Amino acid sequence: MSSDFQIELREVTHAYRTDSGPLPVLDNLSLKLPKDTFTAVVGPSGCGKSTLTRLVSGLMKPDEGQVWLASKLVTSPRPTVGMAFQNPVLLEWRTILQNVMLPLEIVKSGMSKAEGLERAHALLDLVGLTGFEDKRPSELSGGMRQRASLCRSLIHKPEVLILDEPFGALDAFTREDLWCTMHDLRAIEPFTCLLITHDLRESVFLADQVVVLSGRPAHAQYVLNVDIPGKRTLDDLYTPKAVAMLADLRHQIQVAQGRTDGAATPAAHAQRGAKAPTPEAQS
Repeated sequence: MSSDFQIELREVTHAYRTDSGPLPVLDNLSLKLPKDTFTAVVGPSGCGKSTLTRLVSGLMKPDEGQVWLASKLVTSPRPTVGMAFQNPVLLEWRTILQNVMLPLEIVKSGMSKAEGLERAHALLDLVGLTGFEDKRPSELSGGMRQRASLCRSLIHKPEVLILDEPFGALDAFTREDLWCTMHDLRAIEPFTCLLITHDLRESVFLADQVVVLSGRPAHAQYVLNVDIPGKRTLDDLYTPKAVAMLADLRHQIQVAQGRTDGAATPAAHAQRGAKAPTPEAQS
């Protein structure tokens, strides 16, 4: 596998075992995610997005096909992966600082305790939580707890960050603020990110590419290359280019749901200045 790809899925097929027989979830899914890029995955509910994160993280093995991280075959959980979920799952009996440092007690990072403390404080400062290090999770708002969860997922300097709808339960203003925080984190410390989301605006604002999964059993139905150069601001979501990309993604979701055919949307045809997205299931 080329070292240019941090994550590669090769013809991955997976099904869950149920009392009524196998439930196919992924079907011959192939993807290549370049190093230090941000990829968002969208698709109909139940199409296997969260299953994809478990396979990439090594928490599950595919029935068929292979998952590779940095040229190494994934056969078990990898310490080079960080994860954050919709529910921050912070431990109430630990302070915020102690919660952030938890992965360093589990994963061999090569950092001394002093270096870990320094890094934890730096991450908390970056996300606006300086002064809250000694608070308990119940003393923080939902948005603040999610910020702490992001710090925890990055504390051990993972090569890959997996985000499974981490902003989905937040109010609109807090969610958009955390989108901007993600851009700040990437600017300071690049990493390869795989985001699972139902929010198309979120996918366009955060990602370099958006993968649309088909209906179950899912394959890579469509890949949109997000052409928004430079530092992004929320105003970028209201440009004609972004509106066209969002219309394109909405149409693809409808295709995945079986509500329309695969013809391109008028908005996609009218898009100007953006790299034309092309459907692909890379193998």
